[in-house]
Amino acid sequence: MLAIKLPEEMEKRLAYLAHKTGRTKTYYAREAILAYMEDLEDIYLSLDRLEKPDKRWSLEELEKDLDLDR
Repeated sequence: MLAIKLPEEMEKRLAYLAHKTGRTKTYYAREAILAYMEDLEDIYLSLDRLEKPDKRWSLEELEKDLDLDR
């Protein structure tokens, strides 16, 4: 179960869309989350990675380690 608090204007827009299309607000909230989840993961996991640097490999190192020399 998930409960979210939206700004009043966004809540009104969501309610209007749901009313005009005959779908539920939940339907549109779910669709929005599904559409942007991958992008959000990429953004926030990348930021986390930048804040906590670990070993980095160059392309040449990866190719050598994986025996992918061309």
